[in-house]
Amino acid sequence: MTTSQEIPAGQADTAKRERGLDLGGLLVRAAEQFPRHGVRYCTGERPLDHTLCTYPQLLDESLRLLSSLREAGARPEQVVALLLERPEDFIPAFWACLLGGFTACPLVPVRNDPQRWAAQLSHVNTLFERPLVVTDRRTRQELPAVEDLAVATFEDLVLAAAGMDARTVAVTAAAPDDVALLVLTSGSTGAAKAVRLTHGNLLASMAAKAEVQMLGADDVTLNWISYDHVAALLEAHLLPLSVGAVQLQASPESVLADPMRFLELIDAHRVTMTFTPNFLLGLINKALDQLPASLPLDLSCLRHIVSGGEANPVATGTGFLDRLAPYGLHRGALWPAFGMTETCAGSIYNREFPDADHGAEFAAVGRPVEGLRIRIAAEGGNTPLADGEVGEVQLTGPMITGGYWNNKDATQTAFTADGWFRTGDLGRLTGGRLSLVGRSKDSIIVNGVNYYSHDLESVLDDLEGVEKSFVAAFPTRPQGSDTEQLAVAFAVTPDVAGDEAALHRLLIAIRNSVVLHWGFRPALLLPLPKDAFPKTSLGKIPRALMRRRLESGDYAGHLESVQKLVTRQLGGHVAPSGLVEETLAELYGDLFEAEPSTISATAGFFDLGGTSLDILRLKRLISQRFPGAELPVLAILTSPSIRELAARIESGRGAEPAPYDPIVPLQTSGDKTPLFCVHPGVGEVLVFVNLAKYFVHERPFYALRARGFNPGEKPFGSFAEMARSYADAIRSKQPHGPYAIAGYSFGAAVAFEVAKLLEAEGERVDFLGSFNLPPHIKYRMDELDFIETAVNLAMFLDLISKQQASTLPAELRPLSKREQLSRLIDIAPPDRLAELDLDLERFTAWAELANGLTGLGRTYQPTGSVARMNVFYAVPLRGSKQDWLNNELKRWEDFTREAPRYIDVPGEHYTLMGPKHVAVFQSILRAELDRALSAPPSAPHPTGPSGN
Repeated sequence: MTTSQEIPAGQADTAKRERGLDLGGLLVRAAEQFPRHGVRYCTGERPLDHTLCTYPQLLDESLRLLSSLREAGARPEQVVALLLERPEDFIPAFWACLLGGFTACPLVPVRNDPQRWAAQLSHVNTLFERPLVVTDRRTRQELPAVEDLAVATFEDLVLAAAGMDARTVAVTAAAPDDVALLVLTSGSTGAAKAVRLTHGNLLASMAAKAEVQMLGADDVTLNWISYDHVAALLEAHLLPLSVGAVQLQASPESVLADPMRFLELIDAHRVTMTFTPNFLLGLINKALDQLPASLPLDLSCLRHIVSGGEANPVATGTGFLDRLAPYGLHRGALWPAFGMTETCAGSIYNREFPDADHGAEFAAVGRPVEGLRIRIAAEGGNTPLADGEVGEVQLTGPMITGGYWNNKDATQTAFTADGWFRTGDLGRLTGGRLSLVGRSKDSIIVNGVNYYSHDLESVLDDLEGVEKSFVAAFPTRPQGSDTEQLAVAFAVTPDVAGDEAALHRLLIAIRNSVVLHWGFRPALLLPLPKDAFPKTSLGKIPRALMRRRLESGDYAGHLESVQKLVTRQLGGHVAPSGLVEETLAELYGDLFEAEPSTISATAGFFDLGGTSLDILRLKRLISQRFPGAELPVLAILTSPSIRELAARIESGRGAEPAPYDPIVPLQTSGDKTPLFCVHPGVGEVLVFVNLAKYFVHERPFYALRARGFNPGEKPFGSFAEMARSYADAIRSKQPHGPYAIAGYSFGAAVAFEVAKLLEAEGERVDFLGSFNLPPHIKYRMDELDFIETAVNLAMFLDLISKQQASTLPAELRPLSKREQLSRLIDIAPPDRLAELDLDLERFTAWAELANGLTGLGRTYQPTGSVARMNVFYAVPLRGSKQDWLNNELKRWEDFTREAPRYIDVPGEHYTLMGPKHVAVFQSILRAELDRALSAPPSAPHPTGPSGN
C-alpha cells in the first residue's frame, strides 16, 4: 500500500498522469476536456425533462463534499458507506470518496424490516471497522439503532461546504492497489461479503469495456437501474464518464411502471448505448404487442444494448429486435453479456447475436474483453477441459477482484490453487465463445438480481405449519420465460396436511413471506411429503436435483393437485364473459404470467398473488386499454376480481357515483362469523388489506370506511352519527348476531360504541377487539391540531418516517395550511405517492377528513359497558409497553362486564399490522376469534345489554 498524497485540485491531473491515472483523475479529465458534457437527471413525466449537471459542476460539487467529509472525520483508506437512493445525491458523494482516497460502499435501505436493516448495518459497522455512513435526512431518521454507528447526512455535508471555493480543496492520489469500491454480495443477509475492487481493477475494466464497445465522447448513454447494482455504477456511469460521454440517469420506478419509457428516453435523448437485464426486453415485447401498430419512435441512434445479469433467451432477444426493426433498431443492436461484481460488471460480450445463436434456447455470452482470460475446468480444479466440454467457468485478468474485505476464508474459496477466480457458473467454450449452462452455487437470478436460497429458506422454515428443515427454494425457467422464476417446495405439519383450508392459508402465508423478503412472488409453491425430499448424508437438500425433477415432470401430479385445491378455495373457475372481462383476463395473465383462460373471473387480485407494484401496472394497463377509466387504487383493492373491476369500468362510463356505504369487503369467502374492522383516525381501511388475506375461506373480512372520501359526501357531524351509521351498515350485511367487531386505534372507541348499540337492540357481540387503544381518547385528540393530524396521516401512509413525524409539526406550524401540506408531499417518496395515487389535492382532502374525525374524538367520553373485550396491545406511541397496559389499556375494565382479555402482540402502534408483523398478528387474532366465537354465550346483564 502506498502512502497517500494530497495534491491541489488544479495540479491533480498532471501529477496523476506522472504516476498513472487513478479513478478520481477520470472526473478531473472529463471536466477539463468535455466541459459541456455531463449527467442528465430525468426529472419529469416527459422524456426530455431533465436537469444537466456538467462534469465541471460535478467535480466542483464533489470537491466541496470531500471537504465536508474530511470535516466529518473521514480519512484516506477509510470506508464511506453511501446509503443514498437519489442519483443526484449518490453520484457526487461517490466521486467525493474517490477524490479523497476513501473507499466507497453503496448500501440499500431495508425499510420494511427494521431487524434485518439493523443486522445489515451492524455487520457493515463491524466488517468495515466503523465506517462513516452518509445518507439523506429522511433515511437518517428511519435508521434503526446500531451501537457506535457514525452517520452524516448529505444535506448537512452540502450546507457545511456552501460557498467554498472547490479549487482550494486538495485531492488524494491513490495507487492501483488501493481499494476504491466495496460492493456487498447480497443485501438480504446480515453477513454479506464485500467484494474489493481496486483503482487498478476499475481502470483496466473501463479501458477494456470502452474499446470493445467503441465508446467515445460523442456517445449518449442511458441508465435506469439503482446504484446498489454494480452494472449501474460501472457499466452505466463510470464507463461513459471515463470517455467523456453524456449520460442519462432515469429512475427505476419510471421504467418499471411503464417499460415503453425506456424506448421513449432512447429516442428523445438520441441514446447510443444502454444496459438492461433481459426481463425488461420481455416486458417491452408484451407492451408493444398491446399498442398501436405504428408508434412515434426513432431508434436508429442506438448502437447497442448490453443485456446482462441473467440468461438471455434467444426468442426474447430476436422478438425484441424484430418488433423494433420498423423503428430503426438495427439487427446487431442487442449484446447478451456476462459480468459479476467480482469482474467489474460486464467483461464478456456477445457481439454476434442473433445470427450465431440461431437454434439455441439461450444466447451465448460471447468473448472476453482485452486482458481477460477464460478457462473451463472441473469444479475446483485447474486443468482446462476440451473445447465444448461443460465445466466450471474460471477467469483471470486485471479486472478481477483480489477477494473479499476482511474475509480470508471466502477469498480462499473463490480462487483455485493457481489463482483463477471461480465464478460459480457452469459453461463451455466453443471456438473461444462462452455459453453458460447452469450454476454450481445455490442461487436464483430473477430480473437480473441474485438471491440466495438459504436466505429465504431460513425465513420460511419458521412459519407455522411448515416442517422444519424441509424447505427448498430453487430456480426454474418455464419454456419461453424471459427470466428465471422461483419454486418453493416444502413439507407441511400433520395438522395442516389434513385440512385443505389450512393448507391454502399456508400457501398464502408463504407467498406473502417471499414478497416481503425478496420483493417478488414465487411462480410455484409445491407442498410435498417429507419422503419426496432428497437429502444428503449431512441432511442437505440437493436443490439442483429437485429442479431437474420438477422440469422433467416428476412433480406434475403434485402441481396439478395444488392448482385444483387453490381453484376450489377460490370458489371454482368462472370463465370471463364479455369483452371487458376478457380484456381484463388478458391483463391479469400478463401480470401473473398465466394463460388468461386459466384465470377465474371471480378470483381476487391478491388471491392470485398481486403486489403493490402490480397494482400500479394494472392501473396503467387499464387506462391504456380502457381510455377514460381511471380507477383509483382503492377500486382495485376493494373490487379485486375481474368481474368486479369490469363492473366498475362499465358503471363508471357516465354513471352517477354510488351512494355511501361504509362497508368495504376486503375478503368475502368463508362460513364463519364475519369480522368487521373499524378504520383508524385517518378514516381509511388500507391498513387492513394485508391482514384480510389470511382469512380466505375462513370468515369474511369487512372494513368500515369513514364518510367523506367520495365527491359530494358529507363527513360525519358527530361521534354518535358515525357509530349509528356503522351499526346499521353491519346489520344490513349481517342482520343478527353473534357479531365480531374490532377497531384499530381511534376505531376501537367507535367499535365499542357500535357494540353497545347492537347489544341494546338485543344482539350478542361475542368478540369485540381493541387494537392498541384505551377507552379515554379525548386527551390524545386534544393534543392533535391540524398539522399534527396531517403529519400523523403522512406517517400512517409511509410518506414520512416516525422520526420526521416527531419534528415536523413544530417546523411546519408557522406556515399556511396549504404550505404545510405541500411540504409533506414534497418530502414524500415519489414511488409511495404513485402507489397510493396521491397528489396535493387528494392528500389535502384526506387531511381535512382526518382532522374532522379528530374533532369528533375531542368530544368523546366513554359511558356504559359491553359484555366483553379483547385488548391487543403493542408498543405505544410514547412510554413503555407495560405502563401503557397498566395505566391506560386496563381502564377498559370500567366498561366491560367481564374482565377483558389482554393479548400481547409484536410491533409498535403503527406497525403491528405492517408487513413485518402481520403474519404473527393474524395468527393471534384468528385464534382469539375462534376462542371467543366458539365459547358458550354469557348470561345477559341484569340491567340490559348495553349496561346504560
